[in-house]
Amino acid sequence: MRRVFEWTGFVALAFALAIAQGAGAAVSGGADGDPYPLDTCPVSGHELGSMGEPVVAEYEGREVRFCCDGCPSAFEQDMESHWEEIDAAIIEQQMPHYPLDVCINTGQPLDDENGSAHDFVYKNRLVRLCCTGCLAAFEDNPGEMLAKLDEAVVEDQLAEYPMDNCVVRGDELGSMGDPVDYVVANRLVRLCCAGCVPALKENPLEYLSALDE
Repeated sequence: MRRVFEWTGFVALAFALAIAQGAGAAVSGGADGDPYPLDTCPVSGHELGSMGEPVVAEYEGREVRFCCDGCPSAFEQDMESHWEEIDAAIIEQQMPHYPLDVCINTGQPLDDENGSAHDFVYKNRLVRLCCTGCLAAFEDNPGEMLAKLDEAVVEDQLAEYPMDNCVVRGDELGSMGDPVDYVVANRLVRLCCAGCVPALKENPLEYLSALDE
C-alpha cells in the first residue's frame, strides 16, 4: 500500500509553501514529521523495493516503511525494540548533517564530551538538546523548535549546495520563481516549485542521494 497525496492536501501544501517562501523561510514536514528516511525494512533488514512496492504505515503520526505485507504485524509485536533500532540508525544517518552545536531551546552549547547532550528522534528527524530538561519545552511546541532547526539547516548548507537544478524535475532553480527550500532528514533540498514536494516525500532517499553524487 502507498500513501495517496490528495489534491486538497496538495492545494493546502502549496498555499503554505507560498506563504513560507514569500517570507523567505525554509519549510519542512515540521511537527507533522518527516517521511521514513532509511533504505531498509526495520523488521527483515531487506532493502526497500527489493520485494515490490514498499508498504507504508503510520504509528502515532510517524511513518515507517516495510519490505512486504508480512512485516507490519511483526513490527507491532515488538515495537519498542524496533523503534530503538530505527532511532539509532536515524541518529547515525543524520548526525553528520546536523547544523547546530547549540541547543535549539536554550542556545547553550551541546556538551558531547561529557555526555550531557540529549539526542532523540522526533518523527524521523534527529533533534539535539543540551539536556533532558529541555525535552518538555520541545514537546510543548515542536513546530516552533523545528522551524528554528530548518532555518539553521538552510543557513549551514545553502552556500555549498551542490546543484543548480531541481532534483525532482531537473528544471533550473529559479526558472519557475523563487526555489522552494525544503528540509528533510536535516538536509536542504532545493526544488523548482511546490509541486515537487510530494515526489520528494514519496522517495526521499532517491533525491537525497542525488545531492551526494
